[in-house]
Amino acid sequence: MKRMTEYERWLSQTLEDADLTEELQSIQGKAEEINDRFYQDLAFGTAGLRGVIGAGTNRMNIYTVRKATQGIANYLNKRGSGASVAIAYDSRIKSELFARETAAVFAANGIRAHIYPRLSPTPTLSFAVRYLKCDAGVCVTASHNPAKYNGYKAYGSDGCQITSEMANDVSAEIAAIDIFQDIRHISFEEGMKRGLITYIPDKVLDAFLQAVKAESVVQEPCAGLKVVYTPLNGTGLIPVTRILDMIGVEEVTVVPEQEQPDGNFTTCPFPNPEIREALQKGLELCEKVKPDLLLATDPDCDRCGIAVNQGGRYQLMTGNEVGVLLLDFIARIRTQRGDMPKDPIAVTTIVSTDMATPVAEHYGVQCVRILTGFKYIGDQIALLEEKGQEDRFLLGFEESYGYLSGGYVRDKDAVDASMLICQMAWYYKQKGMTLVDAMEALYQQFGYYKNDVENFAFEGEDGMKAMAKIMETLRKESPGQIAGFRVVGWSDYQRSVRSDEGEESPISLPKSNVLEYRLENGSKLIVRPSGTEPKIKVYLSGKGKTRGESEHIIDLLKAEAKPLLGIQ
Repeated sequence: MKRMTEYERWLSQTLEDADLTEELQSIQGKAEEINDRFYQDLAFGTAGLRGVIGAGTNRMNIYTVRKATQGIANYLNKRGSGASVAIAYDSRIKSELFARETAAVFAANGIRAHIYPRLSPTPTLSFAVRYLKCDAGVCVTASHNPAKYNGYKAYGSDGCQITSEMANDVSAEIAAIDIFQDIRHISFEEGMKRGLITYIPDKVLDAFLQAVKAESVVQEPCAGLKVVYTPLNGTGLIPVTRILDMIGVEEVTVVPEQEQPDGNFTTCPFPNPEIREALQKGLELCEKVKPDLLLATDPDCDRCGIAVNQGGRYQLMTGNEVGVLLLDFIARIRTQRGDMPKDPIAVTTIVSTDMATPVAEHYGVQCVRILTGFKYIGDQIALLEEKGQEDRFLLGFEESYGYLSGGYVRDKDAVDASMLICQMAWYYKQKGMTLVDAMEALYQQFGYYKNDVENFAFEGEDGMKAMAKIMETLRKESPGQIAGFRVVGWSDYQRSVRSDEGEESPISLPKSNVLEYRLENGSKLIVRPSGTEPKIKVYLSGKGKTRGESEHIIDLLKAEAKPLLGIQ
């Protein structure tokens, strides 16, 4: 069996990482454990690599990282000489090691590697690629995944995550490489000595923060706003506290247990600001400090979550709610100031709240919807930039707590989001309102759009097959009704076909394995396998005249999710 042969080959190697040898020895004779590590190569796509840290071809380790890097190096060198790349890494286990190995492989291939001298947020990598005029970039991170994961995000010269075309070309290069024999590699120290590896200077972070500050919506200092902040043991501490200081937020208390980098995430096993458990330490501190706002950023500081002091009780707000609030806030203030650009554009995703559309229309803003993945929002900024119209871009956001208000980077940025959210909280505080109050006012004006997500995990080889089977079955047997509501339209983004009351039309978006069902009451349900985790996400959208009505619709859709997927 090929998997066992590959396992034996790894076991026979003198591996440079002793942890890998120990792990391989510990699974001898355990067929299931061996199979899980070797049944496939860790897939490389537009999101790069992501997987469990450990030994084997289906794990994140120095060898899979080197192989992916060699593939990118081959791709770059076939397109010319003198290429350069930027590299960043977060606080995860082995992130710094993987980043240094990445730099060493690039250097061995004659590609100059600019690497941040300390852990740094994902958006600063996107910024560095553009600032240093690099041909590509790599950020070693698994974003908000649990501690056992790490990842490898690849970026193009525009600061966006790589295109499907580049991912396919790099994947072809990777497939032709033997993981042990075909890697060009020198030591990190040798790369530094030759001048092929250099540290990114502090002026780049300073320039990044100035670019963020330039996106300020209000010019007055946010004096009197009280904030508790948690970087969730990740990369956000320095850039977020610095930007809050730059906009005049004087009272910032950092959650001590989550202040310093810690890849084990001992106080938040799921370091995701979307979930309450990750914010628990911050919420406990809020009970003592009594801030206006709890602010949380994920380990690579590209997502931002909040809880609002609502009469002494801290209420979490969703990514959709914050996105709609930011859209309204930016459009409102710029309209009042008279500096709204001509033909302004806001960009969000097909799985984000439908409420963005009426809010945008209220201000004369075009709401563009794209596929899930912030790179598609970055693509829209790039298209505007090509036309010399980048000023038309007001905001990009996705329901999974990602926001961006400027074209200085091409990925979601929690530093920018932290600044904007604090300015927004300060603005409403001057009016005697909280962000919860402001959101309720928008609900009353535009209707109640409630959203939720159901996640269904499918681990291992059998799990991937089960996910594929579910999507195949749904395509063959499209439901006529969901939760008692008639399906009046559907979209199959894999086939690029949309149907409304039986009339089919093409979809002008890249192909993606997503199915959308639109219901007669204005609600909808979307099924999408995750691009970064072994799970299927079911996005639920309930539209009602009242909060209770919309929440009831969400409950009905939740109850229907498992039967729709055929899950017991």
